[in-house]
Amino acid sequence: MAPSSVVVTIEKPNNLSVVQINAATAGDDSPLLPADKQKAASPKQFTFSILLKIYRAFSCISWLAVGSNSLFKSIKKRVSQSEASADEVEEQDMEPRSRGKLYNFIKAFLAISIGALVVEVVAHYNKWNLNLVQPPWEVQGLVQWSYMAWLSFRLDYIAPTVMMLSQFCIVLFLIQSLDRLVLCLGCFWIKFKKLKPQINGDDYDVEDPSSFPMVLVQIPMCNEREVYATSIGAACQLDWPRDRLLIQVLDDSDDPNLQLMINEEVHSWRQKGINIIYRHRLIRTGYKAGNLKSAMGCDYVQDYEFVAILDADFQPNPDFLQLTIPHFKGKPEVGLVQARWSFVNKDENLLSRLQNVNLCFHFEVEQQVNGMFLNFFGFNGTAGVWRIKALEDSGGWLERTTVEDMDIAVRAHLNGWKFVYLNDVKVLCELPESYEAYKKQQHRWHSGPMQLFRLCLPAILKSKISMWKKANLIFLFFLLRKLILPFYSFTLFCIILPLTMFIPEAELPLWVICYVPIFMSFLNILPSPKSFPFLVPYLLFENTMSVTKFNAMVSGLFQLGSSYEWVVTKKTGRSSESDLLALAERVGEEKTTMLRRHSESGLELLSKLKEVEAEVAGAPKKKKNRLYKKELGLAFLLLTAAARSLLSAHGVHFYFLLFQGLSFLVVGLDLIGEQVS
Repeated sequence: MAPSSVVVTIEKPNNLSVVQINAATAGDDSPLLPADKQKAASPKQFTFSILLKIYRAFSCISWLAVGSNSLFKSIKKRVSQSEASADEVEEQDMEPRSRGKLYNFIKAFLAISIGALVVEVVAHYNKWNLNLVQPPWEVQGLVQWSYMAWLSFRLDYIAPTVMMLSQFCIVLFLIQSLDRLVLCLGCFWIKFKKLKPQINGDDYDVEDPSSFPMVLVQIPMCNEREVYATSIGAACQLDWPRDRLLIQVLDDSDDPNLQLMINEEVHSWRQKGINIIYRHRLIRTGYKAGNLKSAMGCDYVQDYEFVAILDADFQPNPDFLQLTIPHFKGKPEVGLVQARWSFVNKDENLLSRLQNVNLCFHFEVEQQVNGMFLNFFGFNGTAGVWRIKALEDSGGWLERTTVEDMDIAVRAHLNGWKFVYLNDVKVLCELPESYEAYKKQQHRWHSGPMQLFRLCLPAILKSKISMWKKANLIFLFFLLRKLILPFYSFTLFCIILPLTMFIPEAELPLWVICYVPIFMSFLNILPSPKSFPFLVPYLLFENTMSVTKFNAMVSGLFQLGSSYEWVVTKKTGRSSESDLLALAERVGEEKTTMLRRHSESGLELLSKLKEVEAEVAGAPKKKKNRLYKKELGLAFLLLTAAARSLLSAHGVHFYFLLFQGLSFLVVGLDLIGEQVS
């Protein structure tokens, strides 16, 4: 055998010498060095190896200490920041007392789990049988007898119930996964066949402005201080004949100073020849639906054929109308043309990256497949163009739910109108960067559909559409994607899985908690291939958000008070600078001057308003990161279950519970999104 060699490098002040020590391998009878040399080399190797291991151990301990110290500092900071006054907590907290029942359930479950973990640890170290019930004569002591009685009761009564519930959730999980797989196959087919919505007829005659249809652009907003100027500027740059276009700025702001600023912005664009109107309601009821309904009631609206809706943080390209309006031409049955969203801050932090994965799948797969094969999908509330006749025929905007966009889409579908989705037309917008804003948005998006389902079910059953379309609306659009998804996600992975660690007879199979979820997450992430490094964080985050979505779904289904809350998603205005630069590059020097949003008088007005605002408001309120109790409760519950799984030597179960628990902990401490220094 060839001898092994160890290279030891010894650094000296003046030179560098390398000593090579050759040692024969075990069983080699031909020593290459004298015996005394070999004996001298062995202690040096041993000492060097020990020192290297000690160094690595200290490095690991140091890394753990620094990480733990940072974590505890973050926890301490969050706890200190959460100690606000009672009035401030009542004002900021989005969860009223009616929603505290879920938190109380999580606390009770956590307390029982900790008690069960203590009992299991005692049973494990006393070497009691954890799987089989021993004969009475082998039981010693009251504690062991109680434990054996618990095992018998668990096996006969609790385990069958948990197994039945877990099997039910697994069936729902597989059905939803199959639906997701079919959607992905439909998307692959569209890509393979290069299917796209087609335009009938020729383009509009640029030399004849009268050939262009009359278009109304509505920009609903409410206290959008950060983004109102950018959105108005982008709408005023739309490439459409000026005498065939009217822009309505629908301001529901409750701040008089902000109202004056928005009105001044509109006035400055009107002076440049843009046909734009500022509207403010005195009675602000019905949130966004009430705002749009009020605007559609104006007498001049009857002169217009189409209405484009753009939320305050949306900045369409100048050719937005040129790319969307022609899809109505020669298609009187088309009521809606929806464009795709594009996000300017998708790489801002981990939260925005994970949101981008979700929304890319929604637009690339769900909306595109449903639009191509069913001519129906949920209106996204913005970046879309409606035929005004379709709105009027469907009853107009209603204020009965917090998802007025889905409401009008369902009613239009029941009246036979068809929808077109344009995946290639993208409108720039902004993602919420803080977990608080994202959580409030998701609560509204998941409670509203359940409200709408209760209200629309009789109309769906009585409608004249085909049975297939009725089944699609009821079972796929509402039940499977809006109700079943948050139900099984929360119940299976946040309740049943940790419960089965204490009831091993009902243990979930490995493919349920590992293989299928990873495969489905892989499908979800395909539309945004740059996000592949975030595959595992995305899977964990989706399970973490299930508690918010489940809570919202229940409140909407049973019409609890929280289901009627509307909280405007907070914007940062981060897209303003990049949007202005892009506009400057497109339109050149001449039009760049139009982007100066305020005249001399406007700037003076703005400075005066800021002075008044500072005097009235006084010191501004400090923005804070928060603690989220339900997420923290579930974090400790899952970590407790992970500790219990160690006793049963569960490999994948332990790692899943550990990382899922840490994911809940990170979210509960508000460490995932925007951080406030």
